[in-house]
Amino acid sequence: MEPAGNSSFKEILVRFERCLGCRSCQLACAVAHSGAGSLLGAVLNGERPRARIFIHQAGGYRAPLNCRHCQDAPCIDACIAGAMYRKDDGTVTNVGGEQQCTACWMCVMVCPYGVIRSNAEGTMALKCDRECRGEKEVPACVRACPTGALVYDEVDDYSDKRRLDVLNRALSNL
Repeated sequence: MEPAGNSSFKEILVRFERCLGCRSCQLACAVAHSGAGSLLGAVLNGERPRARIFIHQAGGYRAPLNCRHCQDAPCIDACIAGAMYRKDDGTVTNVGGEQQCTACWMCVMVCPYGVIRSNAEGTMALKCDRECRGEKEVPACVRACPTGALVYDEVDDYSDKRRLDVLNRALSNL
């Protein structure tokens, strides 16, 4: 499946070479999706919020993985209840459709990135919904990353910046 690819939509992009595997993004995601909205509050309330971003190691790299909000999202097509849908900003989500989710897990089975999971109760699907942006307009995982491994940007803008970085490094070695 192709990620959304529409350059006018912002995406959470990864600089794999910068990821330390510290899991700050996971903690920030879980806290942002907790009812309390803070780590201490979640602990005191006995909540067990689940992160919607995963850290895996492959080769010598650690890789944060989350929903890519595919342009032709198989989870939307597979959702027999109609709980998964695409918002106007390109986000693929089931927020607002939770009551419709039948926990059939078809979305889990068809996700090409393996980033849809069940909630703690096993009653509905969870995935990156970008609902953690709040007033800052930057997802909690991106704000929490201490090394800048996660970037929230439009794809074309990000590519332009990366090319400029490579060019500047090459020119500085002359």
